[in-house]
Amino acid sequence: MKKLLFFILLLVSTFKLTAQKNQTYCNPINLDYGYCPIPNFSEWGKHRATADPVITMYKGDYYLFSTNQWGYWWSSDLVNWKFVSRSFLKPQHKVYDDLCAPAVWVQGDTLLAFGSTYSKDFPIWMSTNPKANEWKEAIPALEIGGWDPAFFVDDDRKLYMYNGSSNQYPLYGVEMNRKTFQPIGTRKELLLLNDERYGWHRFGEHLDNTFLKPFVEGAWMTKYKGKYYLQYGAPGTEFSGYADGVAVSDNPLGPFTHQSMPFSYKPGGFAKGAGHGATFTDKWNNYWHISTIVISVKNNFERRLGLWPAGFDKDGVMYCNQAFGDYPHYLPNSANNPQDPSASGFTGWMLLNYNKSVLVSSTYGNYHANNATDENIKTYWSASGGNKGEWVQTDLGAISTVNAIQINYADQDAEFF
Repeated sequence: MKKLLFFILLLVSTFKLTAQKNQTYCNPINLDYGYCPIPNFSEWGKHRATADPVITMYKGDYYLFSTNQWGYWWSSDLVNWKFVSRSFLKPQHKVYDDLCAPAVWVQGDTLLAFGSTYSKDFPIWMSTNPKANEWKEAIPALEIGGWDPAFFVDDDRKLYMYNGSSNQYPLYGVEMNRKTFQPIGTRKELLLLNDERYGWHRFGEHLDNTFLKPFVEGAWMTKYKGKYYLQYGAPGTEFSGYADGVAVSDNPLGPFTHQSMPFSYKPGGFAKGAGHGATFTDKWNNYWHISTIVISVKNNFERRLGLWPAGFDKDGVMYCNQAFGDYPHYLPNSANNPQDPSASGFTGWMLLNYNKSVLVSSTYGNYHANNATDENIKTYWSASGGNKGEWVQTDLGAISTVNAIQINYADQDAEFF
């Protein structure tokens, strides 16, 4: 397998390293992303990919589930993630998707998980010790199924399920029996996109496609001060403008009113795209949003994950802060509000080697050296082989203080999934 450097970022600040009090993170999140398991998705090259993430706090730790990873991660600090290998498919499930766009929620003392499916024989899984990979079936099959599901437990302990992924049909919601996990009544139509009124709903890389209707997907529910905030991804996962919008209601099943602008949106920079995600609170009740970053080179569904501070303003408008989202940020270690401009978490370290001179040990094909410093997630430099001794050198052009180095890897001629 040929190995390559995807992108290298050198960042500087006047602050001394010894002055740092908080840990830092940078997007895309540093995870051991799994290889795409779907053969026809890898015809242009086997590649790592995931999307549609959920982070849920359980027993003081954070649990991260996302599409087709054959397992999940847990962390005590949102920086160091430990992977737990597990397939949630049973022998009779003849599919490649293993917890695609999963729903994960805490109910009582139990963590529960359910993956997207339109079939009637997929179980809801439950665990009281997920660190040890101990799971059993809560029910053997959720017959109503649902693609891009999300479960929400209200303050009155009532359980609701939301789902939907289509450019024709809306997002749906239904109350569920919290013991039997059977629906109470029938699903209710909750939300459609309106690309004629809201320009960011429009399909296409430049929001200019009037021939294909946009996709609404990735439902997620957050309650704040008595209001229900139904979040959704749109208009398409392969575009830089992939974003999460939100609609608000006084009731968990609507009616809902759109916030005009997306609350999670990052169409520029290195890590583009911030759609189909989930909102959660950390140990100090700071709000965060985890979402999908677009690569879409070897396949439209080649993607990574990004973590962004989020919150609600004084008027109850939900928002997410993607400013300088490609650069190192401090994680909070107290109940400071990370999205407050006075405490945003941004380190102030800026990019040092953007389009600076690069020398390399060798080059494979047209994967040229300058691709390593062009701040484009869709390009990369590749050495001619994966042998020891390959190197890359970048000239900063001046004496600088280097506080962080970010290395992003892509995949070239990988021989395995």
